Amino acid sequence: MDVDLKHASHNYLDDQEVKRLIAMSQAGDTVARETLVHCNIRLVWSVVQRFLGRGYEPEDLFQIGCIGLLKSVDKFDLSYDVKFSTYAVPMIIGEIQRFLRDDGTVKVSRSLKELANKVRKTKDELSKRIGRLPTIKEVAEELGLTPEEVVFAQEANKPPTSIHETVFENEGDPITLMDQIADESQDRWFDKLALNEAISALSERERLIVYLRYYRDQTQSEVAGRLGISQVQVSRLEKKILQSIKDQIAQ
Repeated sequence: MDVDLKHASHNYLDDQEVKRLIAMSQAGDTVARETLVHCNIRLVWSVVQRFLGRGYEPEDLFQIGCIGLLKSVDKFDLSYDVKFSTYAVPMIIGEIQRFLRDDGTVKVSRSLKELANKVRKTKDELSKRIGRLPTIKEVAEELGLTPEEVVFAQEANKPPTSIHETVFENEGDPITLMDQIADESQDRWFDKLALNEAISALSERERLIVYLRYYRDQTQSEVAGRLGISQVQVSRLEKKILQSIKDQIAQ
């Protein structure tokens, strides 16, 4: 159900009118059906507010909420002496919860996806113009972004790594990411917490270098190419970052 949040009607309907429209909708009247949706925009939106901040666009959750609203219209028993909104809210909540439960993949915001597509198009255009693969710095300058923003957009558009993917082989036996997670001692959780806090204290550029070097396992030369700086600069920055992390943990 595609409804425009900005231009939808917010007219108030009393209980008697709501039930009249529900009866008409259940009989197949599409105008009554649309009217019920438009007049319950605020109700759906109030439910959506509870689910914000989970990696989904508000408009997407709103559309799912409208599906729940329509289901409540179709299933509402007019013989019961109960307000429609009292019946509809749990239906809307249930529909959104079902969507979140079933759609368990890692979510990337729409704006970041759009940026990743711009980066890809710009790389293709620059490649044709200059006759070679452009550096991250060149792409960033073309788009008016920082190299870090370009790299984050590219990385965010990559599919997530499976925990069952082979990381390396030990004497012919495949070692998966799941094996590595399982092998880690539970007693090290405090060290991990301290490390996470130390990393969060770094600048955006420094965190990006840590991510590319130690989470993506890229060489200093590869990182340098992505950021548009020299390998020597990456080496110096990395030493500074590691020392900063050590100092932070030691505090």
